[in-house]
Amino acid sequence: MIHFEWPWLATMVLLPPLIWWFLPARQAREQTALQVPSLARFQDLAQTGSGNRSRLQRRPLWAYMLWCLLALALMRPQWLGEPLALPTSGRDLMLGVDISGSMREDDFRYQGRMVSRLAVVKELGREFIERREGDRIGLILFGERAHVQTPLTHDRDTVQHFLGEAAVGLAGKATAIGDAIGLSLKRLRARPEESRVLILLTDGANTAGNVQPLDAARLAQTMGVRIYTIGVGTDGTGLSWAPIGGGGSDLDEKSLTDIASLTGGRYFRARNTEEMEEIYQLIDTLEPTEDEQAVRRPRHELFVWPLGTVLLGSIGWVLLAGRGRVG
Repeated sequence: MIHFEWPWLATMVLLPPLIWWFLPARQAREQTALQVPSLARFQDLAQTGSGNRSRLQRRPLWAYMLWCLLALALMRPQWLGEPLALPTSGRDLMLGVDISGSMREDDFRYQGRMVSRLAVVKELGREFIERREGDRIGLILFGERAHVQTPLTHDRDTVQHFLGEAAVGLAGKATAIGDAIGLSLKRLRARPEESRVLILLTDGANTAGNVQPLDAARLAQTMGVRIYTIGVGTDGTGLSWAPIGGGGSDLDEKSLTDIASLTGGRYFRARNTEEMEEIYQLIDTLEPTEDEQAVRRPRHELFVWPLGTVLLGSIGWVLLAGRGRVG
């Protein structure tokens, strides 16, 4: 169906007739008699004047048609498509993923082979994101530094893509848990209070950054942001790789538990793939997506057609006037 964004502008079509009606009539000018040498020349002059009057009579009609088309364009006609149901959710969910050096440790068994901690987080994280239909999801990657990989968005494919491209060591080998929480809060602060959630996955203790994790957690508490912390990895025995340059593989479970408790969230420990998958499913239960749907009708602008006609008509008028065919 056709919809007009500003239908009241249709009153513009009445403006020229009103101006014509209320303007005082022009006084007819007295003309002196012309002396012509012969009747034939007088008849030629009369025919010429008749043609000019005919063109003058057509000129206002042409201008009025262009004016009506301009009014139609200003009314901003739009074609409304079929209604589309858009899933909505009251939740804004940030996913904070540790990519420090110790996340490359191959101590998880997945599909019959040993894989790194980050590989499991990425694979099961993509499945978790896929289930969050309607949620706004953002991704923060952190090591020695924390940075926003994707802002809050309904585009789950984009979040999954950038999570899949995450690589160990891109943000340094150390672990800045406090900075990751602080950056997440900065992104969540403009969202409704009851919807803000942070899921933090790490395999170590806070060894870098400018913000202490518990200080960031207290700020999250005042902002109403719930934090679910997930400790990733085995108990630390039999590691084949030793962290370098301040990185740590010793999981600080007490700090992660305190962070979750302060904010009304929960702490989970993922020692294997099965536990990690169960944690994601439990978070789905604790933070369910909403079933409400918003309806949106796609709009296609049509004003370009009458506006283009006005432009072409004006150009044609100028060209024909130059040749003496119009007005």
